[in-house]
Amino acid sequence: LDQKIALIKEKAVCDAGLYFGTTGDNWSEFEKVYGKAMGIKVYLNQTTGNFLVNTDILDMVYQNWKSTQPILTHSEADTVGEVIAAVRKYGKQTHVCHISSIDELEPILKAKEEGLPVTCGVCPHHLFLTEDDVPRLGSYGLMKPSLKSKKDLEFLWKHIKDIDTVESDHAPHTKEEKESEKPPFGVPGLETTLPLLLTAVKEGRLEMDDITRMCYTNPKKILHLSSTQNAEITVELDNYYELKDEDIVSRCGWTPYRGMKVVGKVTSASIRGTKAYENGTVLAKPGDGKLIIPVTI
Repeated sequence: LDQKIALIKEKAVCDAGLYFGTTGDNWSEFEKVYGKAMGIKVYLNQTTGNFLVNTDILDMVYQNWKSTQPILTHSEADTVGEVIAAVRKYGKQTHVCHISSIDELEPILKAKEEGLPVTCGVCPHHLFLTEDDVPRLGSYGLMKPSLKSKKDLEFLWKHIKDIDTVESDHAPHTKEEKESEKPPFGVPGLETTLPLLLTAVKEGRLEMDDITRMCYTNPKKILHLSSTQNAEITVELDNYYELKDEDIVSRCGWTPYRGMKVVGKVTSASIRGTKAYENGTVLAKPGDGKLIIPVTI
């Protein structure tokens, strides 16, 4: 964690925060990261990297994590019930990341009705892509959780008011990596999240208040974030444009949404009153970004 913090301070061009991770062998490190980490992330299903834990370890995480920052889980249909059971047992604030299906969201909705301290997030790729896109995307469409059916997508949209956050789950693996013999899971999403959501507003599927709620108000509340002063983003709302690989600023140089027509192109962004991005060019210098830490522990 300290190495990543040092990297942010040296190279970041935007503000960034970090989660702490565990596979069940670092309980003694927990208290050292309180006040540094935005929460602890636990993986109960396969993803890129070796972070998989079982139910026994999950129980130990809930016993040992003493911070008021949330426990965040990667838990799909076969494991989300274990997470809900742990929340019910220990009463600790928990955020279920990147839900993708009916079978994942339904137990969370019931837990919310029960009054349990659980929130959930969804990724743009589970709102705008389905398993029908996998043949077109090939290895570029490999992600965890995987793309689901149109029925699942429609269920997520039906309950969008019950979903707390939108998460890009930005995983900018290069073309070389995605075309390798063992392509990693994950897709880039940081640059395309806002245009996709704003397009949904233009099409009547979302309201601007939904974007504010899921991308600002709720993340701030869940992660105990302070407000960034003098932050401003300017977008073009009137004209549609096509998402293209060559326009992606991220080093990966591709997007799973290529060919889609969207509105909401970001034309400029400022942090702390200083312009950091304008018309496709990053103006911020390495080190201009700041480490985000929680305002409570």
